Amino acid sequence: MGILNITPDSFSDGGQFFTVASAVKQAIKMEQDGADIIDVGGESTRPSAIPVTTREELCRVVPVINALLQKVTIPLSIDTTKAEVAQKAIELGVSIVNDISGLTRDPEMISVVSKSKAGLIIMHSRGTPQTMQKNPRYKNIIKEVYRFLEQQMQQAIDGGISKNRIAVDPGIGFGKTVHHNVTLINRLADFLPLGVPILIGPSRKSFIRVLLNATDLPNAIHDGTAVSVSLAIANGARIVRVHDVESMKRVSQMADAILRGKGG
Repeated sequence: MGILNITPDSFSDGGQFFTVASAVKQAIKMEQDGADIIDVGGESTRPSAIPVTTREELCRVVPVINALLQKVTIPLSIDTTKAEVAQKAIELGVSIVNDISGLTRDPEMISVVSKSKAGLIIMHSRGTPQTMQKNPRYKNIIKEVYRFLEQQMQQAIDGGISKNRIAVDPGIGFGKTVHHNVTLINRLADFLPLGVPILIGPSRKSFIRVLLNATDLPNAIHDGTAVSVSLAIANGARIVRVHDVESMKRVSQMADAILRGKGG
């Protein structure tokens, strides 16, 4: 899954693809580089990000989605917590709704998705972008995230969304410390009993910068992402959400080859 942020303030690439032309160019490149899905987002969810209105989010993503549907052949997902934005994106032809709130911020989201054929990604997060990194605490990070994802999945199923349309994301960087993040990747296989695909999004996250002391070292951050992606795949991830599609596609292919014995 390639990340396409239509925002001026995302933590890693804010402003780079804020015009329709630059967004389309990047999406075409991601497809050529091997992306299977492009995840379009119109609101930054980085720590301390300022919320945007539904109208503003729609103004950002609708022109880009319309253009992409004419230019790329792979499925699009919409990264949003707002049911109205999801509804419009689905009407335009988006295939997946990626809700980083795990269905907690908009009570209409389940209804919108259930009335469509779209897939749904349920992510665990705690708090809001303004509060989520203020001393996050868990008694047992694995059990608490698992319980949340299980409960939200059941709500979605009860609301008419079949299980085979759902994937889950433990939410790396969303209300977690460095220790929480590495624990989730290390024990990602603990989420396999949920019985749905696991998505993981470690790309360029701050825990990598902290562990490698690499705030301004892009090569180190890239390498830390690559290791995180590889180990996540080894532990059961089936979708990796990344900025650097070309290199992470190679990382994924190599990990798959080793794990599945596909060598020549």
